[in-house]
Amino acid sequence: MRTLRPRARAHRGLSGALSAACATFALVASLVTAAAPAQADTTLCEPFGTTTVQGRYIVQNNRWGSSATQCVTATDNGFRVTQADGSTPTNGAPKSYPSIFNGCHYTACSPGTKLPARLDTISSAPSSISYTFVGNAVYNASYDIWLDPTPRTDGVNRTEIMIWFNRVGPIQPIGSPVGTATVGGRTWEVWSGGNGSNDVLSFVAPSAITGWSFDVMDFVRETVARGLAENDWYLTSVQAGFEPWQNGAGLAVNSFSSTVETGGAPGGTDPDPGNPGGTSACAVSYGTNVWQGGFTADVKVTNTGAAPVDGWRLAFTLPSGQRITNSWNASVTPSTGSVTATGASHNARIAPGGSLSFGFQGTYGGAFAEPTGFRLNGVACTAA
Repeated sequence: MRTLRPRARAHRGLSGALSAACATFALVASLVTAAAPAQADTTLCEPFGTTTVQGRYIVQNNRWGSSATQCVTATDNGFRVTQADGSTPTNGAPKSYPSIFNGCHYTACSPGTKLPARLDTISSAPSSISYTFVGNAVYNASYDIWLDPTPRTDGVNRTEIMIWFNRVGPIQPIGSPVGTATVGGRTWEVWSGGNGSNDVLSFVAPSAITGWSFDVMDFVRETVARGLAENDWYLTSVQAGFEPWQNGAGLAVNSFSSTVETGGAPGGTDPDPGNPGGTSACAVSYGTNVWQGGFTADVKVTNTGAAPVDGWRLAFTLPSGQRITNSWNASVTPSTGSVTATGASHNARIAPGGSLSFGFQGTYGGAFAEPTGFRLNGVACTAA
């Protein structure tokens, strides 16, 4: 990395030497303090070269699947791929994963990170991304979210969540398609499979997404609901970048942000600032209309806390044999087991003392029962 330095014009003349020298000093001081240029971009061509950007994220070249040269240039807010030689077969692994991350990856931990963090202590993990894509390459643009039963800071984690923001060329995720899911207000094609030592759950966008702000925990909770992680596991890193198979020069992460909001207590309650000690700040009433083999449920959620609840998510577990067939005033996913109801755009906020209602229809087998253990954004609710 080279630091650019300002240069002052030389003052000439035999008279007024002292005043000229003082003026020169003042000019230099003014330029240094008022107009000091930013540091130059850093280019990494070493296979596993890294550098830090924004004082809190790590950019990594991460070339592991090819011996051909790859270089990335770290910018103020992200990175761009400046050289991407070579190729690998499109029916196999990519040649690299140039990326930027928050958290810990193979013993490298980003400055000031809160990760690893236990899932049941995380209230939200907001993240945002802006990409630049190219057309003369084969690649995907993907987030990697890593989960493990232990707070490990090295090696391969147990479960990998991949969010494919774009794919170009004849490539596909690990495993096979298992349906679709609505997560974060978007519909995704879902793939599930294994990568040797870890499980992989992939969410593939039906069309390219060049930029988005979302909550990483929405995807984590969907993964937990599908049985590929548990609430007492740990989020170890959040990564954004590209997997190129052929070429890739010009791809860029223009900007990236990732934060993790914690405050819960391992083992159950997740207190928030307006809910000291982890006591309940919500109440839920659950009314049903049941007939042979089917039912409807009307759910009323009340915010009993002193602060508004934005982007609400109500988690609960359906009794065995029950399956949701449709819902209204909320998105409820998946259809069985541990499910999460997410507010729509018109009812995403619950004011202090306020309430909202949503409902769903479903089927059941055996004896009918009602769910228990409702949690609103991680906080246990009482029965109303």
